[in-house]
Amino acid sequence: MASTRAAIRYAKAILDLANSKNVAEAVSSDMKTIATTINGNLELSTFIQNPTIKVAVKENALLEVFAGINGVTQGLFHLLFENKRFEILGAIATEYGKLSDLANGIELAQVTTAIPMDAALEAQVLAKVATLSDKKITIENIVDPTIIGGFILRIGDKQYNASVANRLQVLKRELSN
Repeated sequence: MASTRAAIRYAKAILDLANSKNVAEAVSSDMKTIATTINGNLELSTFIQNPTIKVAVKENALLEVFAGINGVTQGLFHLLFENKRFEILGAIATEYGKLSDLANGIELAQVTTAIPMDAALEAQVLAKVATLSDKKITIENIVDPTIIGGFILRIGDKQYNASVANRLQVLKRELSN
């Protein structure tokens, strides 16, 4: 929990700095790449988390892996080097994305489906989203075969459950009454 709070603090500071230097879009792109790379690469994630690897080695490796990043992002790497906090880099990048989207009026909609979404289902979900939120929406598709079919839509603290598993559960409750 403490590392999440720290990640949020770092993300806010980096977003403020990026905005003040008018490079928020470039840093946002860096953060998306960092989050995707660290969360999708067990080797890199393990390397960053490893307490036996010197922080200078981590900083140099990250600057090589993420060559061409904005100076503000490089500054974050150096700050994490000084504070010996590289293990929260992935969390910082994720939190930065959330804060950046919020600042730009973009909301994340998590859509859980039994199989990956096709264009028709995405259109159906976007139509439902329009009734729940007036913000620009980005869709994150989570695949969970246990819902059998349909979808579960979550935007912020609102949830709309149109899954087959949920309908079966409702039917089961009605029949047992």
